Amino acid sequence: MTALRSQGVPHPDLNHPDSGVAWHYGDPHGEQRRLEGGGGYVDLSQRGVLTVTGPDRLTWLHSLLSQSIEHLQPGESALSLLLDPHGRVEHELHIIDDGEVTWITTESTATQQVRTFLDSMRFMLRVEIADVSDAYAVVWQPVRVVDDNFPTWLVPEAFAGLPAPDAGGEWNRLLAERPALLVGREVIVSRAELDTFLDSAGQPAGTWALEALRIAAGVPRVGLDTDTRTIPNEVGWLGSAVHLSKGCYRGQETVARTHNLGRPPRRLVLLHLDGTEERLPAQGTLVTLDDKTVGTVGSSARHHELGPIALALVKRSVAIDAVLLADGISASQQPIIIG
Repeated sequence: MTALRSQGVPHPDLNHPDSGVAWHYGDPHGEQRRLEGGGGYVDLSQRGVLTVTGPDRLTWLHSLLSQSIEHLQPGESALSLLLDPHGRVEHELHIIDDGEVTWITTESTATQQVRTFLDSMRFMLRVEIADVSDAYAVVWQPVRVVDDNFPTWLVPEAFAGLPAPDAGGEWNRLLAERPALLVGREVIVSRAELDTFLDSAGQPAGTWALEALRIAAGVPRVGLDTDTRTIPNEVGWLGSAVHLSKGCYRGQETVARTHNLGRPPRRLVLLHLDGTEERLPAQGTLVTLDDKTVGTVGSSARHHELGPIALALVKRSVAIDAVLLADGISASQQPIIIG
């Protein structure tokens, strides 16, 4: 997989999942403002693209994943998770169906793992899985409408401040008011048509800008804001990525039991970091309170209005008004998960 266009400053961390595409184009804060205003695009061609074909594709995926997708209509999209048998998050899948093909975009590091798992679960069903990442690229745009010419994944309503569809049960009873909104879409474009598409897409923005807006909205990203113990209840994925009254799927028992008890062991918070510090805490940095470890930093960024911010998973017992430390940086909390 290669970047859409070569200009732009690459991500400084070669191990970051956004390595290989433009981190910024010289004005990260201006690029954030452009996206907030509904203009421009972000190169997400590092993301993997899978296709699932065959008449059993939707009912089959529905049985494996956390979201209800068996009745997706052509042009509709969904956010779903692949959980392990204990309900811990393994992969985050962005799903679109066009009536004949189900398209899935994933983190670049997860593409082969997801394909291998899906292949192992086909049995005698009429489905075929293909990795088409070399032929198609993903472009982010800060608008939430379907492009009639290309498969389009829309950010879930819950993240965009729109009335959310029924996802079974009281899925939102543990959610605080979302800190900000994330409005956007992923468009899957064949690489042969990219130049024409981008010529009419406006000015580019880097992944720094998009990540800052995502973090400000409290939207988790698998692998950055999750660890090997994360369950969906801890990070606000109920409703947006998990349907609470669909049929059985791998990991459902843990999700349902935790939801019914209302006591996820940790919760996602937005950290407002001390702006006098020049550095940001690295992903995986321990969060402390009174010299005791109470959590872990996920994503961090410099926001054009909020300043330095980060997402963190902290113990549920930590008071939301407690001032925490992350790599020695003072941080106040803004809740995303309550209770």
